[in-house]
Amino acid sequence: MFGGGMPELPAENYPNKRNIPRMDFLVLFLFYLAFMLIGVVTICICSKTHCFKGLVRRGAQIISYIIPECLRRAMLRLLHYLFHTRNHTFVILHLILQGMVYTEYTWEIFGLCQELEFSLNYLLLPYLLLIVNLFFFALSCETNPGTITKANELLFLQVYEFDEGMFPKNVRCSTCELRKPARSKHCSVCNRCVHRFDHHCVWVNNCIGAWNIRYFLFYLLTLTASAATMAVVSTVFLVQLVMVSDLYLETYINDFGHLQVVDTVFVVQYLFLTFPRIVFLLGFVVVLSFLLGSYLCFCLYLAATNQTTNEWYRGARAWCQHCPHVAWPPSAEPQVYRNIHSRGLWSNLREIFLPAVAHYERKKK
Repeated sequence: MFGGGMPELPAENYPNKRNIPRMDFLVLFLFYLAFMLIGVVTICICSKTHCFKGLVRRGAQIISYIIPECLRRAMLRLLHYLFHTRNHTFVILHLILQGMVYTEYTWEIFGLCQELEFSLNYLLLPYLLLIVNLFFFALSCETNPGTITKANELLFLQVYEFDEGMFPKNVRCSTCELRKPARSKHCSVCNRCVHRFDHHCVWVNNCIGAWNIRYFLFYLLTLTASAATMAVVSTVFLVQLVMVSDLYLETYINDFGHLQVVDTVFVVQYLFLTFPRIVFLLGFVVVLSFLLGSYLCFCLYLAATNQTTNEWYRGARAWCQHCPHVAWPPSAEPQVYRNIHSRGLWSNLREIFLPAVAHYERKKK
């Protein structure tokens, strides 16, 4: 994959044996990244729990005494606009972030990797994944997720059986005034009932339902793959650069005045000083790959077991009703959620990629 050539890097990019700058704050930066990653994961896991919501409410009450009322109202209006109305803010933000990452990759990594004689196919792989990703991103944004209307209400009622627990029969949507088919839910953001509702995604500005879940999974898969591929290319580039420049053979004078051979931590610190944007890009895509990969695994688990995010969440709440430390109203009767829709791995996946309602549409025609 690599050749024996060595890129013509500026002389200042190579270390001086006697005077290589130390950067102790790199350790703090790595701790910061780890803290942010753990914080995001913790919020994603605990955001729906009773204790977390209580902490959020108490925190909001404390902040309400500090922030002026006019500013607080403006923040609430902004949050309502961003998360409770259909808008293209996160779609634009998504495209901007993607453009910034690929600009940095093209501007620095691509050219330097060509000087190191990387395989061109290897370097072009992130661009191929970008094209495929944008295609499925557009489909996820624009495809009808399975909106329930008067015209197709009876059609959707025949697709899934009611479990008389999470989805009882003869229930009407209080907003749409339509009979609710099993596995459907009214989205307060889009103001519509959606067949096999999974969740509302602000990044695609659309609900994820029976008709676009397959596009969303491909979008998520290609986005994860593009981030992971870019992380691999960046890592291999930095490692190859260290090898061809013999950086690992250099020495420096430590804080005690002793001559010491360059170690791994020192190499990472030096690369951070020499190629800060590339190292920041590498850290960003590594964290992004971990988060997206974790969420992709969760979505694949739901697809393999024929569950939606909405059903998984409601099932988790039903399970938590049996927890002794959670106080529930006396009128709330604990019910154990049973997934009656799973028909085996391949049947479940076929239902994702070949929605069941298509059979009824052909039959109706």
